[in-house]
Amino acid sequence: MKGSLTKFKQLFIDNKFVLGLLIFLLVALDIYVLTKISFIFDPLMVILKTVAAPIVLAGISYYLFNPVIDWLEKKKWKRGWAIALLYLVIIGLIILLFSFVIPAVKDQIISLFKTFPGYWDQITQKFNEFSQSSLFDQLKDKLSTNMSDIMKTLSEKGTSVLNSAITSVGSIVGTVTEVVLAIVTTPLVLFYLLKDGKKLPDFLLKMLPVNGRAHTRQVLGEANHQISSYIRGQIIVSLCIGILLFIGYLIIGLPYGLTLAIIAACTSIVPYLGPAIAITPALIIAIVTSPWLLVKLIIVWCVVQLLEGKFISPQVMGKTLKVHPITILFVILIAGNLFGVLGVIFAVPGYAVLKVIVTHVFIWFKRVSGLYGEQPESEYVDVDTPEEPKL
Repeated sequence: MKGSLTKFKQLFIDNKFVLGLLIFLLVALDIYVLTKISFIFDPLMVILKTVAAPIVLAGISYYLFNPVIDWLEKKKWKRGWAIALLYLVIIGLIILLFSFVIPAVKDQIISLFKTFPGYWDQITQKFNEFSQSSLFDQLKDKLSTNMSDIMKTLSEKGTSVLNSAITSVGSIVGTVTEVVLAIVTTPLVLFYLLKDGKKLPDFLLKMLPVNGRAHTRQVLGEANHQISSYIRGQIIVSLCIGILLFIGYLIIGLPYGLTLAIIAACTSIVPYLGPAIAITPALIIAIVTSPWLLVKLIIVWCVVQLLEGKFISPQVMGKTLKVHPITILFVILIAGNLFGVLGVIFAVPGYAVLKVIVTHVFIWFKRVSGLYGEQPESEYVDVDTPEEPKL
């Protein structure tokens, strides 16, 4: 009997692979049970949905404005008075924005919505003329592809995207109340974050066992650094892109330059995909206006993207995220399919935080499991270096 227990212990309990597999199966079983009783978490999801928008907006604002408050505090300002001064400056900027910028942008947006269908009709007409030319026939023969089928597919995709965008706009209009509540409550949440935000990590750490507090503090510190660096850097980069494009659009005389520059600044928050979205309306307007304007627009975009890629982003963003560009692209695509527009916006910082957590969990697992111990020297085989002949 004792021998059987010893053998069982050797095969299962002392076998780290079997033990890891058992833990994995237990976790999977827990997840399966939770999916069957998900209705229990419905009230919690409603609460999270209600408070998510103000907390997210306040969190972004906190990372953006907290350095200013810290700087004022170093200049012997009391933190409460520094926050009050910041709010007065923000209110003043909002008043200036609504007094000068918003009216001009509003007129351009109204005019753009009125004239854009005409631009699209002209683009369609020009393409139809091109499709009937001999150059198009030669191109079609070289590609050995039915271009009409391709354009039909692109047209269907474009219509689908347009319909989904209209549906999204309708859903946004239906949630005006939630947006207004978020805008009203965000300044209140931001005030307390700026005032007592530094105390939050210590408050959370008190809930954890003493032995795990130091490591958890390190994880929180790294995650905080990743988020703050990304948010501040991305907003600064987006503002720089918007300003540079606005100057470029003024120089080349592109219609609706201010509105298109603002669109580019907003969409630049999303890496890689944002600029592609922003340049589309500018390209349509330039193509319809004149070929020379299209050339100048391409030159402006190339110059701005060169400045952003070689000078602005390296200086502002640095290499804090340490994420490969291809990884960022895949993360954005996956997050967009899973969570929509919000997923695209928060994909990169969310991945950066998840990477920090997973890295530390893996380090902990390596230390605890012992599965990644150093290989004994006797097991190393150097296949590149031939054995020296014995003399």
